[in-house]
Amino acid sequence: MTTHADFSPEEWKSILEGPPSAGMMVVMASRGGMFRETMAMAKAYAEARAAHGESQLLDEIVAAKPKADHTRYHSPEALRENVLRHLRTAVALLETKATPEEVEGYRRFVLAVADKVANAHREHGQAVSPEEAVAIDLIATALGATAS
Repeated sequence: MTTHADFSPEEWKSILEGPPSAGMMVVMASRGGMFRETMAMAKAYAEARAAHGESQLLDEIVAAKPKADHTRYHSPEALRENVLRHLRTAVALLETKATPEEVEGYRRFVLAVADKVANAHREHGQAVSPEEAVAIDLIATALGATAS
């Protein structure tokens, strides 16, 4: 069983920033709905906290207040590239210290956050805009997962 104690403070910060950063990437993928999408991110964390007990590592991740600072990037492209790099780093860290089940739980949680954000606001009559779908696919690829 892996816990935050198995990671350095810098490593743990990287792991914690993955899910909200992925959510912000989806928020920024297309215009509109930022309030609803941000609330959807919070709801994804609340739902994961309600499913407490499946993985101590995931319990510790979702217990932390989500933080994603999208204001430090000069363009949506810079945000996207940083988020994707960050997600690859977080998964690589987890793969060295966590069980395969815990790594997969992290991937599922990050994708759940991204999906909730994308579905929070209808754009042009679509539940998920094409730009959001591309963002989710890029996130899944960075995680080494398949978007559902």
